[in-house]
Amino acid sequence: MGLTPDDEARLGPDRATRIRTFRLVLSLAQRMRNLMDARLREDGLTTQQAALITIVDAMGEPSLSEVAREFGTTHQNARQVADSLERKGFLRIVADPRDARVRRLHTTERSHAYWRQRSAADQDHVAEWFDDLTPEEVATLFALLDRVSRSLLEI
Repeated sequence: MGLTPDDEARLGPDRATRIRTFRLVLSLAQRMRNLMDARLREDGLTTQQAALITIVDAMGEPSLSEVAREFGTTHQNARQVADSLERKGFLRIVADPRDARVRRLHTTERSHAYWRQRSAADQDHVAEWFDDLTPEEVATLFALLDRVSRSLLEI
């Protein structure tokens, strides 16, 4: 996560640490995504697909646009992920009864059954990634990352 000496001098210690933190978070997120992709691969799913299912379940019957916004991606990318999940039987994409131009997403019973049988093991596995941290450190890490996340929503 190094910076050149010129960058270090220009930024100063505080801002250099902020840049290193950004790079570390990116690297860590990619590593975690790769680890979860490996867990899901045998079932033909990806972390991105699992995240979209989680968002749909949390939101109820959201529109594709709402999911894209919550997912932090384009409408087109969200549609591609949703189409893939629909082909696999995890999601239904249906026209909104009040506005046929709007597409709503619904998770299927197949999706619910699948996650019921594997969510606990996945959650335990992910929790282990943080075993080197104390409960207080994990709570602090969450609170700090949540603050950064909320501030980015305002941009």
